[in-house]
Amino acid sequence: MLKIDMHTHIIPKHLPDWSVKFGYGHFIHLDHHRPGYARMMQGDKFFREIEANCWDPQLRIDEYERYNTQVQVVCTIPVLFGYAAQPKDGLEMAMFLNDHIADLVARMPRHYVGLGTLPMQDVDLSIAELERCKNIGLKGIQIGSNINQQNLSESIFNPLWQAIEDLNMAVLVHPWEMMGQEEMRKYWLPWLVGMPAETARAICSLIFAGVMERFPGIRFNFAHAGGSFLPTLGRIEHGFHCRPDLVAIDNPINPREYVGKFWVDSATHDDQLFKYVLEMQGSKKITLGTDYPFPLGDLEVGKFIEEMGLEKNIVDDIFCNATLDWLQLPKSMFD
Repeated sequence: MLKIDMHTHIIPKHLPDWSVKFGYGHFIHLDHHRPGYARMMQGDKFFREIEANCWDPQLRIDEYERYNTQVQVVCTIPVLFGYAAQPKDGLEMAMFLNDHIADLVARMPRHYVGLGTLPMQDVDLSIAELERCKNIGLKGIQIGSNINQQNLSESIFNPLWQAIEDLNMAVLVHPWEMMGQEEMRKYWLPWLVGMPAETARAICSLIFAGVMERFPGIRFNFAHAGGSFLPTLGRIEHGFHCRPDLVAIDNPINPREYVGKFWVDSATHDDQLFKYVLEMQGSKKITLGTDYPFPLGDLEVGKFIEEMGLEKNIVDDIFCNATLDWLQLPKSMFD
């Protein structure tokens, strides 16, 4: 069985110190303080310790073999999005990260597929980098759930959506810069509560603004099983019906109509919730995604799905077919 993990993060082993280079900001740099580990630092502030599986491609392959997984779709770590940078600096950061992923994919095409990142704070630069991403072999892009607290529904992004559709690039929407983050830092609440809410924010913004209606060719995939969107769809739909003067002002179509028209990954960590997501989405719109290599991810790579007693064709859809469809890739490229 071909098994593709479509939601994994990677970082170059060595990063420029962009804060020093640009002369402002607190951009991530790496402190390799002991063998096999590095501290991610924002200026002089500790952010997270990471291990070599964040940057070592062969180590990642070896770890995946334990779970019969052959292919990883790789994208940058959201803290490296760089949306707060000046546009030209954000472009420089994106190009550096995209070149790293493109080089990895070129060297190990049977194991890695790449998604790029864009300087989303400038739409014109994003379109130019999107075109370059396609030219260097990346199959899609990863974007944040909001851009410096601008929702994805803002009309400023419409030229980018058009370019994404025209270039036939896949889109992974990943939560970041979580709403209310400053007010709930204790107990890791931005990750546990804020991230699911952020993903629901992104989906609702794209639906209610009519982005999915105007650009039906864009293949959106939403991290962490769509966050809190599917579990709270009843409330969302009820709001659409009871207050259309507030909710349905830009798109008159019931949000429930869009379920199954986009993809979500499988990272629920809960077989009961996964059954609900499967019932809602169907197996052809759920992609195996783990958030590897981070501790909050499904680091056993779909083991809970294998233990649910699902029919083989459903598991095949989740483990490879849905991702191949999302990325528009032939299965034969991994033979």
